[in-house]
Amino acid sequence: MDLGLFVLRLVVGLLIAGHGVQKISFLLGGKGLAGGVAEFRGDGFRGGAVTALAAGAGQIGSGLFLAAGALTPLAALTAMGVMTVAATVKLRHGLWVQNDGYEYPLVLIVVSAVLSATGPGNWSVDHALGLTPWPLWWAALATAGGVGSGLATRLVLHRPDQATISRPATSTTPGAPTTPTTNTP
Repeated sequence: MDLGLFVLRLVVGLLIAGHGVQKISFLLGGKGLAGGVAEFRGDGFRGGAVTALAAGAGQIGSGLFLAAGALTPLAALTAMGVMTVAATVKLRHGLWVQNDGYEYPLVLIVVSAVLSATGPGNWSVDHALGLTPWPLWWAALATAGGVGSGLATRLVLHRPDQATISRPATSTTPGAPTTPTTNTP
C-alpha cells in the first residue's frame, strides 16, 4: 500500500506542479508569464499577472507538497482549489477531455481528496515527522475548503461574458444616424 500511495502522490503531485510551472515560465512547454496572463484573460479572469502567479504558485507548491507527502491535507486543499477553478472553466465543454472538458481537473480533485482521506503513507514527510495519522474530519475539511475556495475564486475573479451584458444597438430609422447605444440589463 505504501508503494502505491508513493507512486500516486509522486505522479499526481509532479503533474500538478508541472502545470503550474507552465503557467509562469517557458519551461515544460509553457508560454511564459505573459502566456499565463493571456490564458486567464482569455478564460475571462481579472487580475493579470497576479492571478497567473497565484495560480502557478498554488499548483507548484501544492504539487510538490503532495509529491513529498508533506502537510498533505493542506496540499490537497490547495490542489483541489486550483483544479476546481480549472474545472469551472472547462465545464461548458462537457466532461470529456477530447472536447476540452473537465475530466482531467476532476480526476485531480478526486485524487487529492482521496490522498487527504487516506494519508500519504509511510514513505512521506508527514510520516517521518510523526504527523500521521490525522482524523478523517481533516479530509472533509480539506475537500470542502479546496472546492469552496476554488468556487469563491471563480466568483470573485471571473468576469461575466461582456457580450451577454452589453450589446451595441443601432438606430434603424431611415436617414437617422447610426450611433451605437449600450443596453444593459
